[in-house]
Amino acid sequence: MSGDDDYVYDEASGEWIPASEAAAKADAGVEVRDSVGNLLQDGDQVTLIKDLTVKGAGQTLKRGTLIKSIRLTGDAQEIDCKYEGIKGLVLRAEFVRKR
Repeated sequence: MSGDDDYVYDEASGEWIPASEAAAKADAGVEVRDSVGNLLQDGDQVTLIKDLTVKGAGQTLKRGTLIKSIRLTGDAQEIDCKYEGIKGLVLRAEFVRKR
């Protein structure tokens, strides 16, 4: 063990590991899946599977609406999207299907 490394407890393995290794594991470990189980990645196109009312925008996105070029947020349930007229749109992965 080197004296200048910070160590954190990894609950999955039950061992103490360097903090840098834990951060790398956390970044690589998040899988975002759509409503039918397809793995989503940055830049994918998705289609809404349900009408969604957008809070604060006074608008409803209809089922079948195409959302282009999504971005993953690091949360397994949320994706960041751009849609005309709506800034900062975040959708739950359970309401979309990969195209």
